[in-house]
Amino acid sequence: MTRTRLDEFREYRLKMNERIMDADHLGVKRFFNLDTAAYNDGPLPGNVKELLGLATSTVLRCNDCIDYHIIQCVEAGWSDEEIIDALNVALIVGGSIVIPHLRHAIETIDLLRQEAAEAAEAEAAAK
Repeated sequence: MTRTRLDEFREYRLKMNERIMDADHLGVKRFFNLDTAAYNDGPLPGNVKELLGLATSTVLRCNDCIDYHIIQCVEAGWSDEEIIDALNVALIVGGSIVIPHLRHAIETIDLLRQEAAEAAEAEAAAK
């Protein structure tokens, strides 16, 4: 498999999150815990919260956040059509300034689907 920007994103995020936790700052640890807990099932299921996180991240124009939430949405089983519908809400709320981030999001979906297809091909070839 060819390395993509998503591989770099995952590695960098993991490395830097470990470094941040190594700083052992109580306030930072509490925020990270709060952030994680916000996406747990509650009155809204966690997978719905991931779509909300994606739409919010898109309006805020945070490509790292967009990548993270699209990865979570794909892992939660959302279809491309459902993810793009959430991105449409972000576009309506955020306006045309969101369009470059919409491009980024669509590319991320494509990369994730390509990864899945390559993994399935490799698994089939191994049998």
